[in-house]
Amino acid sequence: MHEISQIPEAMVPMMNIFVFILGTCIGSFLNVCIWRLPRGESLVSPPSHCPKCNYLIQWYDNIPLLSWLALGGKCRKCKTGISPRYFLVELMTGYLFFLVWMKVMMTGQPASAAVPYFCIVALCIVTIFVDTEHRIIPNEATYSAMVAGLLFSVFWPELWLPHRKWIVPEWIISFMFSFGSMAVCILFMAAVSIFGKILFKKEAMGWGDVKYIGAVAALIGVPACFFTLLFGSLTGSLYGIFLMVFRKKKLRSAFPLGPFLAAGTLLWVFFGEIIGESYLELSRQITLKLGGGW
Repeated sequence: MHEISQIPEAMVPMMNIFVFILGTCIGSFLNVCIWRLPRGESLVSPPSHCPKCNYLIQWYDNIPLLSWLALGGKCRKCKTGISPRYFLVELMTGYLFFLVWMKVMMTGQPASAAVPYFCIVALCIVTIFVDTEHRIIPNEATYSAMVAGLLFSVFWPELWLPHRKWIVPEWIISFMFSFGSMAVCILFMAAVSIFGKILFKKEAMGWGDVKYIGAVAALIGVPACFFTLLFGSLTGSLYGIFLMVFRKKKLRSAFPLGPFLAAGTLLWVFFGEIIGESYLELSRQITLKLGGGW
């Protein structure tokens, strides 16, 4: 793959626009996933239609962002309101795709590095909206992300491997890294879920959350997963305390952890290097102070 820095300067604005448009198109598909997956419906049949009057949506009424605005957020036939979520998901996906592309471009990573990040963004958006409303993370989303991560490791081993010579083909080593990261994280999360249920006498972590972490590991590795888990657990706990204090909810009242995990994943996607370097520097300072005390 070509380095992004090798892309002709004149093409950069066009690539930026293309990536944003691509993101809005993916966002349109994610809207279908968000609506149909938790309801057990097919993603391909029937075609897009108004859930109120079953009017089949024509292609010109299905253009990301523009069609929602042109129709005033209403069905062309029955005038039933179309949720602003459709516009929001398309805009959010396009913007996040653009930010991912800009990060890859500015850090001089290979163009292929944007692909797993795009998948992560899609997984996070589906997780946030579906888990918030239905309290589930669809298997179709997490399994697809796992398979994608493993395939990317085969086609683009440079995503996982440092620049050095290997005795065996690079794609084999890369695949082992991706698969091993996924397996380790799933086993760890499964242990947390099982022992948490034994300790607290109730489900401490849903299996959808376990599979979500496994999907993140297959795409971008173990460090991202542990930050995702730490951030999601801390912010989720704070949210639980808020519900108890201000909403008078009981501790046993379940709330979805997926959105907090997804937020942690997105933070890592955009600031992972900074977070990692800050952690290493903090660890070094603590070690130096402890060593000086001895």
